[in-house]
Amino acid sequence: MAKHDPLVPRNHDTYLGFDFGNKKIGVAVGQTTTGTANALSTLRSVNQVPDWTAIGRLIQEWQPAGLVVGISRQSDGQDNPITPRMLKFCRQLEGRFQLPVFQQDETLTTFEAKQMLYDDVRVSAGKLWEVQDRLAAQLILQTWLNTQ
Repeated sequence: MAKHDPLVPRNHDTYLGFDFGNKKIGVAVGQTTTGTANALSTLRSVNQVPDWTAIGRLIQEWQPAGLVVGISRQSDGQDNPITPRMLKFCRQLEGRFQLPVFQQDETLTTFEAKQMLYDDVRVSAGKLWEVQDRLAAQLILQTWLNTQ
């Protein structure tokens, strides 16, 4: 994977957010100046391997200052079965793209995204599967931006 060209300045206002899952990864983009995040895309994983090429293209396109990844834990703070894979994804992002990776609690973001899409917008079940992860990524990134 190509590393960042040090002669091309990063956009120090822009961050990418990720909702990691074994089959799909939702992606959002946000800016600290406006304090807003927007859903961007959903990337599919193959055999539980993230699409590093697609992630690299997004990083190349947006030139973010950092990356924010939602981390899921149980209500008592213990790891969920997927938490170790989320933490591995964070380490891989940092190692591959040489960007700071910030972890954000994602408790109930996918559930909240489903509720918003299904109850408020009346998105069909088929379409819900396609867009819920990018909206969850938006909620993760928005939460992180709100604390900056």
